[in-house]
Amino acid sequence: MVCDFLMAATSVSISPMRAGLAAARATLLPGLVVQATMLAVVVAYYGSSAARPFFMEIAQWKRNGGALFSILSAMVAGGVLPELLRVAFFQKGRFTAQNWNNLAFAVPYWGMQGLWVDLLYRGQAEWFGNDARVATIFKKVCVDQFIYNPILAAPVGVTLYEWKNRGYVWSREFFTWNWYRRRIIPALIATWSVWIPLVTIIYSLPHILQIPIFSLALTFWVTMFTWMTEILAPQMENSSGVA
Repeated sequence: MVCDFLMAATSVSISPMRAGLAAARATLLPGLVVQATMLAVVVAYYGSSAARPFFMEIAQWKRNGGALFSILSAMVAGGVLPELLRVAFFQKGRFTAQNWNNLAFAVPYWGMQGLWVDLLYRGQAEWFGNDARVATIFKKVCVDQFIYNPILAAPVGVTLYEWKNRGYVWSREFFTWNWYRRRIIPALIATWSVWIPLVTIIYSLPHILQIPIFSLALTFWVTMFTWMTEILAPQMENSSGVA
């Protein structure tokens, strides 16, 4: 759902930088809402003793669930939730074959992403430590957004969603620099505008809470993008002449 919207927002025939900035502007409002929500969560963790037992309970869920918790929570937030919202608010509660097709793609895709993020967060805690010092957070954000995202997360996400949208027809174009320049770079610019502040907030928490807070951020993110995809993306496609 998020990738669908970003691809619509970045598919116009302009430079990758301008396309990325256009997508970043389109995602500004939901990004600010999610960032403010996550910041409030972190403030509650560090500033409210009454909230601490709640966070400890969530941390225990993650300890008990391990990587499976990360996979399942990402499946729900990124795959199941947006489709349920689409059915509930835009299809009057009626499931169609397309909804089931969307779920068949999105649920395993986001489960894979949840596992990758779990491994990334765990690895960075081992590499750089589990403290909230500025230097530690800075290193983790740089690895996350400027190594993991450009090399793995963004190319895989944008390309797989395009593959789905083309009827699961693969193309050699997906492995070219032109594809990366036209589609991946604009998506990266849009993603950075939202997720650099978000992962900074996430990495300020102890490692055991990072995946639950990531899942919460993803839930808010895809919820808002459900609305944006249904309402704004078709308008973008029509205005840009995309079939």
